[in-house]
Amino acid sequence: MQVQRVVLNSRPGKNGVPVPENFRLEETTLPLDLKEGEVLVRTFYLSVDPYMRCRLNEDTGAEYLTPWGLSECVDGGGVGVVESSRCGALSEGDVVTSFNWSWQTHDVVKGSVLQKLDPQLVDGRLSYFLGAVGITGLTALLGIREKGHVTKGANQTMVVSGAAGACGSIAGQIGRLDGCVKVVGVCGSAEKCRALVEDLGFSAAVDYRQDDVPARLRECCPDGVDVYFDNVGGPISDTVIAQMNHGSHVILCGQISQYNKDVPYPPPLSEETQEVLRSKSITRERFMVLNYMEKTEAALLQLSQWVKSGQIKVLETVVSGIENMGVAFCSMMKGGNVGKQIIKLSE
Repeated sequence: MQVQRVVLNSRPGKNGVPVPENFRLEETTLPLDLKEGEVLVRTFYLSVDPYMRCRLNEDTGAEYLTPWGLSECVDGGGVGVVESSRCGALSEGDVVTSFNWSWQTHDVVKGSVLQKLDPQLVDGRLSYFLGAVGITGLTALLGIREKGHVTKGANQTMVVSGAAGACGSIAGQIGRLDGCVKVVGVCGSAEKCRALVEDLGFSAAVDYRQDDVPARLRECCPDGVDVYFDNVGGPISDTVIAQMNHGSHVILCGQISQYNKDVPYPPPLSEETQEVLRSKSITRERFMVLNYMEKTEAALLQLSQWVKSGQIKVLETVVSGIENMGVAFCSMMKGGNVGKQIIKLSE
Protein backbone atom coordinates (compact mmCIF):
# COMPACT_ATOMS: atom_id res chain seq x y z
CA MET A 1 0.00 0.00 0.00
CA GLN A 2 1.42 3.41 -1.01
CA VAL A 3 1.19 6.05 1.73
CA GLN A 4 2.47 9.59 2.19
CA ARG A 5 4.43 10.63 5.24
CA VAL A 6 6.33 13.64 6.58
CA VAL A 7 9.95 13.18 7.70
CA LEU A 8 12.40 15.53 9.36
CA ASN A 9 14.50 16.96 6.51
CA SER A 10 16.80 19.25 8.53
CA ARG A 11 17.12 20.96 11.91
CA PRO A 12 16.72 24.74 12.30
CA GLY A 13 19.43 24.82 14.98
CA LYS A 14 18.84 25.58 18.65
CA ASN A 15 18.63 29.32 18.05
CA GLY A 16 16.99 29.11 14.62
CA VAL A 17 13.46 29.83 13.48
CA PRO A 18 11.81 26.71 11.96
CA VAL A 19 10.98 26.85 8.24
CA PRO A 20 8.70 24.54 6.21
CA GLU A 21 11.79 23.12 4.47
CA ASN A 22 12.78 21.47 7.78
CA PHE A 23 10.09 18.91 6.84
CA ARG A 24 9.89 16.72 3.73
CA LEU A 25 6.96 14.85 2.20
CA GLU A 26 7.72 11.41 0.81
CA GLU A 27 5.98 8.25 -0.31
CA THR A 28 6.55 4.88 1.31
CA THR A 29 5.07 1.40 1.15
CA LEU A 30 3.09 -0.15 3.98
CA PRO A 31 2.88 -3.94 4.40
CA LEU A 32 -0.76 -5.03 4.74
CA ASP A 33 -0.14 -8.48 6.26
CA LEU A 34 -0.87 -7.55 9.88
CA LYS A 35 0.86 -9.42 12.69
CA GLU A 36 -0.99 -10.50 15.81
CA GLY A 37 -1.87 -7.43 17.90
CA GLU A 38 -1.47 -4.96 15.01
CA VAL A 39 -4.01 -2.66 13.35
CA LEU A 40 -4.12 -0.61 10.15
CA VAL A 41 -5.25 2.96 10.85
CA ARG A 42 -6.23 5.79 8.51
CA THR A 43 -5.41 9.29 9.75
CA PHE A 44 -8.22 11.83 10.12
CA TYR A 45 -6.49 14.70 11.94
CA LEU A 46 -3.00 15.60 13.13
CA SER A 47 -1.99 18.20 15.70
CA VAL A 48 0.91 20.64 15.66
CA ASP A 49 1.87 22.12 19.03
CA PRO A 50 4.49 24.51 20.46
CA TYR A 51 6.23 21.78 22.51
CA MET A 52 7.29 20.17 19.21
CA ARG A 53 9.85 22.94 18.66
CA CYS A 54 12.29 21.27 21.06
CA ARG A 55 11.89 17.95 19.19
CA LEU A 56 13.50 19.66 16.17
CA ASN A 57 16.75 19.90 18.18
CA GLU A 58 19.27 17.09 18.61
CA ASP A 59 18.66 17.36 22.37
CA THR A 60 15.13 18.28 23.50
CA GLY A 61 16.27 19.44 26.94
CA ALA A 62 13.38 17.45 28.47
CA GLU A 63 13.75 13.90 29.76
CA TYR A 64 10.17 13.00 28.75
CA LEU A 65 10.55 14.09 25.08
CA THR A 66 12.71 12.41 22.45
CA PRO A 67 14.13 14.36 19.49
CA TRP A 68 12.84 13.59 16.01
CA GLY A 69 15.44 11.72 13.93
CA LEU A 70 16.66 13.11 10.61
CA SER A 71 14.91 11.41 7.65
CA GLU A 72 12.59 9.66 10.10
CA CYS A 73 8.82 10.05 10.21
CA VAL A 74 7.65 12.84 12.51
CA ASP A 75 4.96 12.13 15.13
CA GLY A 76 2.61 13.84 17.57
CA GLY A 77 -1.04 13.85 18.55
CA GLY A 78 -3.39 12.24 16.04
CA VAL A 79 -6.89 10.85 15.56
CA GLY A 80 -7.97 8.24 13.03
CA VAL A 81 -9.99 5.13 12.35
CA VAL A 82 -9.15 1.42 12.45
CA GLU A 83 -9.47 0.01 8.91
CA SER A 84 -8.45 -3.56 9.76
CA SER A 85 -7.43 -5.25 13.00
CA ARG A 86 -5.68 -8.26 14.46
CA CYS A 87 -5.96 -6.76 17.94
CA GLY A 88 -8.69 -8.17 20.18
CA ALA A 89 -9.37 -4.82 21.86
CA LEU A 90 -10.00 -2.91 18.61
CA SER A 91 -12.40 -3.49 15.72
CA GLU A 92 -12.76 -2.08 12.22
CA GLY A 93 -14.44 1.33 12.44
CA ASP A 94 -13.18 2.21 15.95
CA VAL A 95 -12.04 5.81 16.34
CA VAL A 96 -8.64 5.93 18.06
CA THR A 97 -5.97 8.37 19.19
CA SER A 98 -2.33 8.41 20.28
CA PHE A 99 0.23 10.96 21.51
CA ASN A 100 2.77 9.41 19.11
CA TRP A 101 0.76 9.26 15.91
CA SER A 102 3.01 9.18 12.83
CA TRP A 103 2.55 12.00 10.33
CA GLN A 104 1.33 9.49 7.72
CA THR A 105 -1.88 9.04 5.73
CA HIS A 106 -2.09 5.40 6.96
CA ASP A 107 0.00 3.39 9.40
CA VAL A 108 0.33 -0.10 10.87
CA VAL A 109 0.77 0.05 14.64
CA LYS A 110 0.38 -2.11 17.73
CA GLY A 111 -3.18 -1.80 19.01
CA SER A 112 -1.82 -1.46 22.54
CA VAL A 113 -0.43 2.03 21.81
CA LEU A 114 -3.86 3.36 20.76
CA GLN A 115 -6.67 4.69 22.92
CA LYS A 116 -10.25 4.04 21.78
CA LEU A 117 -12.46 7.14 21.69
CA ASP A 118 -16.20 7.71 22.04
CA PRO A 119 -17.24 10.17 19.27
CA GLN A 120 -20.35 11.10 21.30
CA LEU A 121 -18.12 12.92 23.80
CA VAL A 122 -17.48 15.56 21.12
CA ASP A 123 -20.76 15.28 19.16
CA GLY A 124 -18.75 13.75 16.31
CA ARG A 125 -16.27 16.67 16.03
CA LEU A 126 -13.30 14.32 16.18
CA SER A 127 -10.65 17.04 15.92
CA TYR A 128 -11.75 18.21 19.38
CA PHE A 129 -10.00 15.13 20.82
CA LEU A 130 -6.70 16.83 19.89
CA GLY A 131 -7.71 20.10 21.54
CA ALA A 132 -10.54 21.05 23.87
CA VAL A 133 -11.40 17.46 24.88
CA GLY A 134 -7.81 16.19 24.68
CA ILE A 135 -4.38 17.02 26.04
CA THR A 136 -4.85 20.76 25.36
CA GLY A 137 -8.06 20.99 27.38
CA LEU A 138 -6.55 18.81 30.12
CA THR A 139 -3.56 21.14 30.36
CA ALA A 140 -5.84 24.14 30.74
CA LEU A 141 -8.23 22.55 33.25
CA LEU A 142 -5.69 20.74 35.43
CA GLY A 143 -3.29 23.69 35.28
CA ILE A 144 -5.96 25.99 36.68
CA ARG A 145 -7.23 23.46 39.24
CA GLU A 146 -3.79 22.34 40.46
CA LYS A 147 -1.76 25.57 40.30
CA GLY A 148 -4.21 28.47 39.92
CA HIS A 149 -6.03 28.37 43.29
CA VAL A 150 -9.16 29.88 41.75
CA THR A 151 -11.90 30.30 44.37
CA LYS A 152 -15.51 31.19 43.62
CA GLY A 153 -16.52 34.43 45.32
CA ALA A 154 -12.90 35.57 45.88
CA ASN A 155 -13.16 38.42 43.33
CA GLN A 156 -10.10 37.17 41.41
CA THR A 157 -8.68 38.51 38.14
CA MET A 158 -6.97 36.09 35.74
CA VAL A 159 -4.66 37.05 32.88
CA VAL A 160 -3.91 34.56 30.09
CA SER A 161 -1.02 35.07 27.65
CA GLY A 162 -1.12 33.37 24.26
CA ALA A 163 -4.85 33.70 24.91
CA ALA A 164 -6.00 33.08 21.34
CA GLY A 165 -3.97 29.88 21.04
CA ALA A 166 -5.13 26.31 21.60
CA CYS A 167 -4.55 26.18 25.37
CA GLY A 168 -5.04 29.85 26.25
CA SER A 169 -8.44 30.11 24.57
CA ILE A 170 -9.71 27.18 26.68
CA ALA A 171 -7.94 28.29 29.89
CA GLY A 172 -9.58 31.70 29.90
CA GLN A 173 -13.05 30.18 29.58
CA ILE A 174 -12.34 27.70 32.40
CA GLY A 175 -11.08 30.56 34.60
CA ARG A 176 -14.41 32.28 34.12
CA LEU A 177 -16.41 29.07 34.73
CA ASP A 178 -14.40 28.30 37.87
CA GLY A 179 -15.14 31.70 39.39
CA CYS A 180 -12.80 34.48 38.23
CA VAL A 181 -14.72 37.75 37.98
CA LYS A 182 -12.37 39.07 35.31
CA VAL A 183 -10.45 37.19 32.64
CA VAL A 184 -8.11 39.24 30.45
CA GLY A 185 -6.37 37.76 27.41
CA VAL A 186 -3.08 38.88 25.86
CA CYS A 187 -2.74 38.13 22.13
CA GLY A 188 -1.25 39.49 18.91
CA SER A 189 -3.93 41.07 16.72
CA ALA A 190 -7.13 43.10 16.77
CA GLU A 191 -9.01 40.14 15.24
CA LYS A 192 -7.81 37.83 18.02
CA CYS A 193 -8.81 40.40 20.65
CA ARG A 194 -12.27 40.59 19.11
CA ALA A 195 -12.62 36.77 19.12
CA LEU A 196 -11.60 36.55 22.79
CA VAL A 197 -14.15 39.12 23.97
CA GLU A 198 -17.05 38.56 21.56
CA ASP A 199 -16.83 34.81 20.92
CA LEU A 200 -15.23 33.38 24.07
CA GLY A 201 -16.51 35.74 26.78
CA PHE A 202 -13.19 37.18 28.02
CA SER A 203 -13.70 40.42 29.97
CA ALA A 204 -11.07 42.27 27.92
CA ALA A 205 -8.08 41.68 25.66
CA VAL A 206 -4.64 43.26 25.20
CA ASP A 207 -2.97 43.40 21.76
CA TYR A 208 0.75 43.15 22.56
CA ARG A 209 1.69 44.23 19.03
CA GLN A 210 -0.31 47.50 19.14
CA ASP A 211 -1.09 48.41 22.77
CA ASP A 212 1.07 49.94 25.48
CA VAL A 213 0.94 46.62 27.34
CA PRO A 214 1.66 47.82 30.94
CA ALA A 215 -0.84 50.69 30.64
CA ARG A 216 -3.54 48.59 28.97
CA LEU A 217 -3.07 45.84 31.55
CA ARG A 218 -3.53 48.34 34.41
CA GLU A 219 -6.66 49.60 32.70
CA CYS A 220 -8.09 46.06 32.32
CA CYS A 221 -6.96 44.86 35.78
CA PRO A 222 -7.40 47.86 38.13
CA ASP A 223 -7.29 45.55 41.19
CA GLY A 224 -4.14 43.77 40.06
CA VAL A 225 -3.71 40.19 38.85
CA ASP A 226 -4.42 37.15 41.05
CA VAL A 227 -3.88 34.28 38.59
CA TYR A 228 -1.62 34.32 35.52
CA PHE A 229 -1.87 31.48 32.98
CA ASP A 230 1.51 31.84 31.24
CA ASN A 231 1.88 30.40 27.74
CA VAL A 232 4.56 32.74 26.39
CA GLY A 233 7.22 33.85 28.91
CA GLY A 234 9.62 36.66 28.02
CA PRO A 235 8.82 40.39 28.31
CA ILE A 236 5.04 39.88 28.33
CA SER A 237 5.29 37.66 31.39
CA ASP A 238 7.63 40.13 33.11
CA THR A 239 4.99 42.83 32.55
CA VAL A 240 2.12 40.71 33.92
CA ILE A 241 4.09 39.49 36.95
CA ALA A 242 4.98 43.11 37.81
CA GLN A 243 1.25 43.80 38.26
CA MET A 244 0.41 40.67 40.29
CA ASN A 245 -0.95 40.85 43.82
CA HIS A 246 0.60 39.50 47.02
CA GLY A 247 0.03 35.74 47.35
CA SER A 248 -1.03 35.33 43.73
CA HIS A 249 -0.25 32.40 41.41
CA VAL A 250 1.50 31.86 38.06
CA ILE A 251 0.45 28.74 36.13
CA LEU A 252 3.60 27.94 34.16
CA CYS A 253 2.20 26.24 31.07
CA GLY A 254 4.49 27.25 28.20
CA GLN A 255 7.14 29.76 27.11
CA ILE A 256 6.69 29.92 23.34
CA SER A 257 8.50 33.28 23.01
CA GLN A 258 11.69 31.53 24.14
CA TYR A 259 11.49 28.24 22.18
CA ASN A 260 13.78 29.37 19.34
CA LYS A 261 16.54 30.23 21.83
CA ASP A 262 19.11 27.91 23.40
CA VAL A 263 17.95 28.32 26.99
CA PRO A 264 16.85 25.75 29.59
CA TYR A 265 13.15 25.15 30.30
CA PRO A 266 11.71 26.99 32.07
CA PRO A 267 13.92 29.88 30.88
CA PRO A 268 15.61 31.95 33.61
CA LEU A 269 13.80 35.10 34.78
CA SER A 270 15.33 38.54 35.14
CA GLU A 271 16.54 39.52 38.64
CA GLU A 272 13.80 42.14 38.77
CA THR A 273 11.02 39.60 38.06
CA GLN A 274 12.51 37.08 40.53
CA GLU A 275 12.45 39.81 43.18
CA VAL A 276 8.75 40.52 42.48
CA LEU A 277 7.97 36.81 42.93
CA ARG A 278 9.94 36.70 46.20
CA SER A 279 8.66 39.94 47.72
CA LYS A 280 5.01 39.25 46.89
CA SER A 281 5.09 35.50 47.72
CA ILE A 282 3.87 34.61 44.23
CA THR A 283 3.92 30.89 43.40
CA ARG A 284 5.37 29.89 40.02
CA GLU A 285 5.86 26.15 39.69
CA ARG A 286 6.39 24.10 36.57
CA PHE A 287 3.19 22.35 35.51
CA MET A 288 3.04 19.10 33.52
CA VAL A 289 -0.24 17.34 32.82
CA LEU A 290 1.65 14.00 32.74
CA ASN A 291 1.99 14.26 36.53
CA TYR A 292 -1.81 14.16 36.99
CA MET A 293 -2.84 11.23 34.79
CA GLU A 294 -5.09 9.79 37.52
CA LYS A 295 -7.29 12.89 37.22
CA THR A 296 -7.62 12.92 33.43
CA GLU A 297 -10.73 10.73 33.06
CA ALA A 298 -12.92 12.96 35.23
CA ALA A 299 -11.38 16.08 33.68
CA LEU A 300 -12.12 14.92 30.12
CA LEU A 301 -15.73 14.22 31.09
CA GLN A 302 -16.03 17.74 32.51
CA LEU A 303 -14.50 19.25 29.36
CA SER A 304 -16.85 17.21 27.18
CA GLN A 305 -19.91 18.43 29.12
CA TRP A 306 -18.80 22.07 28.87
CA VAL A 307 -18.16 21.79 25.11
CA LYS A 308 -21.44 19.98 24.38
CA SER A 309 -23.44 22.51 26.43
CA GLY A 310 -21.74 25.45 24.72
CA GLN A 311 -20.22 26.73 27.98
CA ILE A 312 -16.82 26.30 26.32
CA LYS A 313 -16.58 27.43 22.72
CA VAL A 314 -13.87 25.86 20.58
CA LEU A 315 -11.80 27.79 18.05
CA GLU A 316 -9.80 25.89 15.42
CA THR A 317 -7.58 26.75 12.48
CA VAL A 318 -7.88 23.80 10.09
CA VAL A 319 -5.48 23.25 7.19
CA SER A 320 -6.14 20.40 4.74
CA GLY A 321 -3.46 18.11 3.33
CA ILE A 322 -0.45 16.28 4.75
CA GLU A 323 1.74 18.30 2.35
CA ASN A 324 0.96 21.41 4.43
CA MET A 325 2.21 20.05 7.80
CA GLY A 326 5.45 22.06 7.75
CA VAL A 327 3.74 25.30 6.72
CA ALA A 328 1.07 24.83 9.42
CA PHE A 329 3.70 24.13 12.10
CA CYS A 330 5.73 27.24 11.24
CA SER A 331 2.58 29.40 11.08
CA MET A 332 1.50 28.16 14.53
CA MET A 333 4.94 28.97 15.99
CA LYS A 334 4.49 32.58 14.78
CA GLY A 335 0.92 32.89 16.11
CA GLY A 336 -0.77 32.43 12.74
CA ASN A 337 -3.50 30.24 14.25
CA VAL A 338 -6.64 31.20 16.15
CA GLY A 339 -7.41 28.39 18.60
CA LYS A 340 -6.07 24.90 17.94
CA GLN A 341 -3.99 24.33 14.80
CA ILE A 342 -5.30 21.16 13.13
CA ILE A 343 -4.28 19.44 9.91
CA LYS A 344 -7.05 17.43 8.23
CA LEU A 345 -5.94 14.44 6.17
CA SER A 346 -9.30 12.70 5.65
CA GLU A 347 -12.68 12.26 7.30
